[in-house]
Amino acid sequence: MKRMLLAPLCAVALLAATASCTSNGDSVDQAQKTNEARHENATANTEMGDIKQDKKDFDSDFMTKAASGGMLEVELGRLVAQRGATPEGKQFGQHMVDDHSKANEELKALAAQKNITLPSTLGEDHREVLDDVTDEKGVDMDKKYLKEMVKDHEEDVKEYTEASVRASDPDIKAFAAKNVPILKEHLSMAQQMLAAVDKRD
Repeated sequence: MKRMLLAPLCAVALLAATASCTSNGDSVDQAQKTNEARHENATANTEMGDIKQDKKDFDSDFMTKAASGGMLEVELGRLVAQRGATPEGKQFGQHMVDDHSKANEELKALAAQKNITLPSTLGEDHREVLDDVTDEKGVDMDKKYLKEMVKDHEEDVKEYTEASVRASDPDIKAFAAKNVPILKEHLSMAQQMLAAVDKRD
């Protein structure tokens, strides 16, 4: 009797464990929730404490999103550098691997120094971009990649510029400010490469 009951109970436990693994949600959201809980515990429950917590939340929110974005740049860049069909796509992909690998390492070191948890995998939005690009083949993949890179770098420039002004931590502010001109250069390069690839039709 005990054995008969044990099998279904094990199955239920296994299903529950599997469900909890798959329902973890967005890695960026999870990392930010961890950071916000830490900030809440570290700040006094006063009006001044709330202001301090909001500032810390802004800083860590910027860092978690930047980490996911940086991972996307490297993953997609590596993929297109290897499998791209055009010299423009391959060249831009390799450029992203080189620049963003370096920036990602700086971001990780800064996060460790500031006790900020970063996502270890792509956030859902960035995962969708990766899937959309890898669904394409040949020149179409390069075009899709460069279109996404233009859009992605437009957002990056906006977010890094905002963080260079609004971040409360001077080191995070400096990191953002240092990367704004690099991201603007990437945006300009992506636009030029996309225009060149579009002419291939």
